[in-house]
Amino acid sequence: MTHHFDDAALTGVLGHMNGEHGDDNLLIARAFAADAGVTGDVITGARMTGFDGDQGVWEATLDDESTVSIAVPWPSRPISQRPEVRREIVALYDEACRRLGVAPRPHA
Repeated sequence: MTHHFDDAALTGVLGHMNGEHGDDNLLIARAFAADAGVTGDVITGARMTGFDGDQGVWEATLDDESTVSIAVPWPSRPISQRPEVRREIVALYDEACRRLGVAPRPHA
């Protein structure tokens, strides 16, 4: 059964990702765009819009100004604790870098 995080966790993580990691959101959306039936090169912007125990969700803006939702399963396994969200997003970032041939920055 999918774990649903409380409003405080959603607000905190989404606020942080969209406020501090806009470039990471774009990288993740471009790398996993094929899962939503688009190519990454048409994505001009992205923001994280949600997550649950199974996946993270990004809304990508395309070059024609339309949007598409990109749901990406967590790489390791379903999660149920807020600290696990960071671990999984970092893993998605690393995989996005690998897929796109971008050198990842060190993680603090």
